[in-house]
Amino acid sequence: MSLSFTSTFSSPIIAKRPKGFLKAMAAPPSFVKEVLPPPLDSTSEPPNLFDGTTRLYVSYICPYAQRTWITRNYKGLQEKIKLVPIDLENRPAWYKEKVYPPNKVPSLEHNNEVKGESLDLVKYIDSHFEGPTLLPDDPAKQQLAEELLSYIDSFNKVLFTALPSKGDIDDEAVAALDKIEDFLSKFDDGPFFLGQFSLVDIAYAPFIERFQIFFADIKSYDITKGRPKLALWIEELNKIDAYTETRRDPQELITRTKKRLGISRI
Repeated sequence: MSLSFTSTFSSPIIAKRPKGFLKAMAAPPSFVKEVLPPPLDSTSEPPNLFDGTTRLYVSYICPYAQRTWITRNYKGLQEKIKLVPIDLENRPAWYKEKVYPPNKVPSLEHNNEVKGESLDLVKYIDSHFEGPTLLPDDPAKQQLAEELLSYIDSFNKVLFTALPSKGDIDDEAVAALDKIEDFLSKFDDGPFFLGQFSLVDIAYAPFIERFQIFFADIKSYDITKGRPKLALWIEELNKIDAYTETRRDPQELITRTKKRLGISRI
């Protein structure tokens, strides 16, 4: 059997869609709650790799993997894309050796290939599988999507850098959050970045989820104060089952992040 490993970079936001895909954005299918499988660790045997099953390798705690997990859920692909959680603190050797050499999550096993990089995978799942499309046809909204996806790494870096710093939240972090508020004010046909829920919201959701928790705990700072658009965005996001199914216990996130950032104070 011929296998290949693919890591896609700088892929266009709008990928060519197979015939039969609806261009109009639509509501997600009825959500069916899953019984989540336990993470696989160094003692776990691999699944029957490259047997035609489409597998999404994730970590339940990883925000990058969470993006692809939300996408799968929102498009109603729970039966078509098997969720395979990996224990990142005790990874099985076969994952690096046989599945994904970078040894990161997420990755997607599909059609005898393994692809990586979370934003590329969100786009890939959206364009290659059935379900509601995650980008509108409106060129203005597509342009804003490009801008937002280009900005997200800078946004995350500023906010994560501000967490272990001494004192109150710094001006750069405040400005980054204000910029998110401005982005959320661009369209008035819905509470999300492009009006209706899209892959842009999926890209930001795992990180804003964490920043709301972290800044409240570590800095005693409410990221939604004075930002009504952001507050509404979070409120509406939490009504989407495809997202809430992927949320982790806030205390677990706080404990792990304080350890990673070397933050001992409360």
